[in-house]
Amino acid sequence: MNKLTAALSLMALLSFAPDAEAAKGPELTYSVNLNDRADDRLKVALEVKGLSPENNIFQFAATAPGTYQTMDIGRFVENFKAFDKKGREIAVKQISVNQFELSDPKKVRRITYHIAETWDTPVEDKKVYGMCGTSLEQDHALINGQGIFGYLKGLQAAPMRIRLEHPQEWLTGTALKMDKKGYYTADSYDHVVDSPFLLGRLTKAETKFKDTTIDIYTYSKTDKIKSQDLLQHMTAMLDAANKFVVDFPVDRYTFLYHFEDQDWGAWEHSYSSEYVLKEQDLTPAHAQQVTDIASHEFFHIITPLNIHSEIIEQFNFVQPTPSQHLWLYEGTTEWASDMMQLRGGMLDLNAYLNDISNKLQVNDMLGNNYSLQELSLTSYTPEGNRRYGNIYNRGAVTAALLDIRLLELSGGKRGLREVINELSKEYGPKKAFPENEFFDVFTAKTYPEIADFFNSYVKQAEPLPVAEYYAKLGIEYIPQRGTGEKTAALGYTIAAPDGKLRIVEVEESMQQTGLLKSDEMIGLNGETVTLQNANQAFVKLAQLKPGDAYSLTVLRDGQEIKVACTMQEKEKIEHHQFEVNRQATPEQVALRNSWLRNM
Repeated sequence: MNKLTAALSLMALLSFAPDAEAAKGPELTYSVNLNDRADDRLKVALEVKGLSPENNIFQFAATAPGTYQTMDIGRFVENFKAFDKKGREIAVKQISVNQFELSDPKKVRRITYHIAETWDTPVEDKKVYGMCGTSLEQDHALINGQGIFGYLKGLQAAPMRIRLEHPQEWLTGTALKMDKKGYYTADSYDHVVDSPFLLGRLTKAETKFKDTTIDIYTYSKTDKIKSQDLLQHMTAMLDAANKFVVDFPVDRYTFLYHFEDQDWGAWEHSYSSEYVLKEQDLTPAHAQQVTDIASHEFFHIITPLNIHSEIIEQFNFVQPTPSQHLWLYEGTTEWASDMMQLRGGMLDLNAYLNDISNKLQVNDMLGNNYSLQELSLTSYTPEGNRRYGNIYNRGAVTAALLDIRLLELSGGKRGLREVINELSKEYGPKKAFPENEFFDVFTAKTYPEIADFFNSYVKQAEPLPVAEYYAKLGIEYIPQRGTGEKTAALGYTIAAPDGKLRIVEVEESMQQTGLLKSDEMIGLNGETVTLQNANQAFVKLAQLKPGDAYSLTVLRDGQEIKVACTMQEKEKIEHHQFEVNRQATPEQVALRNSWLRNM
């Protein structure tokens, strides 16, 4: 998951951009006490020498790559102190929520602070996503780098060493490597943020795909889920991914799984991915769900590790700065995670088309009046953050259409997969593309018609040409059709035209309840409902039968109102359906076959 060109000049102005000389400069060694776990505070110390006057600001992260949220980690910091070589305290002043100023950096040899874990520390707003935060418990700990570490002004690019002090029996999972002295080593602060730790009572499994080692570390609260079981279910996906990208571009990759009481999701990194999911029996259905999530996160070894803009290359931890290419980092990745399973035989065509149907239905709910580019550039705003989930829906469908268009223009020989793999080799981990030129770069590598595609469906919010494009494959798209069957129905329609879950239509059968058009849905049966957890609420509604009672909590003119509702009955209407056209032309069948075999 990324940020704009103006940010680069801002970073230069603030002198927080990575410093090429930093590698030759001060020595930075962090230690984190994980043995004292009584008060939900991590005790952190930084041993440092060789600071200069310009290293006078200690910076905590305002955000982090791939989160698209403002975190303000400085909110969780307490007792920030600095000391000289004799242990005498040096004056420190907090000058902003995330910045501490050292009065005499040349004399500083040690910095200490306590930092609260984000999971168990209540905040009024800007709650840190669970998978991007920190947790400290008696039998395990989860550490995301930006959640406990900071960096000194001018030293974002400086190498760091990290020692984690923890119970001897704990196992540690991370993509970072350990030196002979027991320190984890990182090339820079960005590298630390890119490399989370999961420690504690874990299980581990390992396998190899050619020259790439795959590690899986798992914390499971009641030991329901083991790493070896996950690996067994994920092997087919990893094999399909290896074929899709034509060998993994990393020599080692680490999956970190946390199964407990919360179901937050996952966070991708260059050489690892981290998952915070609710613990339950690893049934085939649950294993498939976990594998689907892993498929998406794992593909991030291509985007943004190997294909990313300059905004990600020199990430701005001071000022949240969006990138217009979220469609590439997340939309294309979600498309790839599905396509490599379809082409690898893990999904059949009907299952894949049902997934596209579901994505289009979510897109309807979240609204069609803003473009993917606008979604990307407003991702850090409250409204953009509420709409963010659509990047996995409309973004993925847009990538699917782009793939079809590329295959059509190339006579079935070169789709989105091939272009992405070519771009991966052209750029890579250490070479970024220009933020404002990538649409032109992509078009120059493909066909002039692709510029029109980007203008219409990424930069603008024109209706997606779903019917036209799938017809090229001999697949018929039906936007809506009746079935003649009776089914449970809400009697009202929910959408998010302004980034909030609103009642946009109330049918006659539900008008006596007092539910009104434009009411904002904020609760179901006493439980809070947000745009982020709306899917779970809708699943609960879908399980109700005609006549079943339930209650909605809505916000109207600033007041919370409870509305007693009853599930209605009406004809079942199917939306966004796909069917293979049995009378498809030879040209359509040929393109469909190329589309299915494109690996």
